[in-house]
Amino acid sequence: MFRALMVSFAVLFAWPAGAEYPDKPIHFIVPFAAGGGADALARAVASGMSVALKQQVIVESKPGGDAVIGTNYVAKAPPDGYTILFGSNTGMSGAPALHKGVPYDAVRDFTPISMIGMFPYFLVVNNEFPARTLRELVNYARAHPGQVNYASGNAMGIVATGLLVANEKLDMTHVPYKGEAPAMPDLLTNRVQFIFTTGFIVPHVKEKRVRAIVAVLDERNDALPDVPTVAEAGFANLTMRGWAAVFGPAGLPDAITQKLSWAVNEALKMQLVKDQLAVQGFPGKGSTSAELGAFTKVQLESWGRAVRAAGIQPD
Repeated sequence: MFRALMVSFAVLFAWPAGAEYPDKPIHFIVPFAAGGGADALARAVASGMSVALKQQVIVESKPGGDAVIGTNYVAKAPPDGYTILFGSNTGMSGAPALHKGVPYDAVRDFTPISMIGMFPYFLVVNNEFPARTLRELVNYARAHPGQVNYASGNAMGIVATGLLVANEKLDMTHVPYKGEAPAMPDLLTNRVQFIFTTGFIVPHVKEKRVRAIVAVLDERNDALPDVPTVAEAGFANLTMRGWAAVFGPAGLPDAITQKLSWAVNEALKMQLVKDQLAVQGFPGKGSTSAELGAFTKVQLESWGRAVRAAGIQPD
């Protein structure tokens, strides 16, 4: 009995150390340009986490290198819980498959914290572009080799279009950007004709500034219910899917990991956060640290296969 009480007291005594965290602002690193889909999602989640943790969670953009710059920044940060990463398929799945010199290991160099959810991805075109379906886009590109420019602001844009080009044997010009937001001026002015992009684009579609012609999803998205899925459009082989999650550097103490995971999941339950995510048609869904760890490994392998199928040679 005495021994059991001592164990209980030990557990109670150990918890306050974890409970003191955080005692200063947390920096939430987004490896994409400000103003894009990732930035908006991160700010929504950060606002909820700030409420749950009773401490400010500050979003910082560190774009570039297909999310490698910001992702590597977090990998090298002290594992104290004050620097965390908005991780996604771009930096954690796509970049390791697309580039030879990625300076981090997506599994070994990070502590998984929680999923945020699966990105709704859409292929959108400039209003002047004649194609109104994905099949029409393919036919137009085939009839006008070298005359269609497409943008990319993340790994999904690179790999999904790469698969389309390889499968349909198309000749189009790739124009890469550091994020979705920087690509918008050129898309709106028809310097580039289309882009695979996140739900960041939903307000622009609703305002009729661009047209969404297909959704890279398994089911239609409530934000743009009239846009068919890739399977409905006859392109079920476009199997790429986008996702977002929160990671810390490797070696993050378990008590801090669990508290951050709790904060992310609590944030995703808040109506204000849900409303902000809904603007982009993003259905938030959290997870445990272990679930995210297993998911990350599966996605890393899946994206590697997709890059090889697209015939993309890592640079």
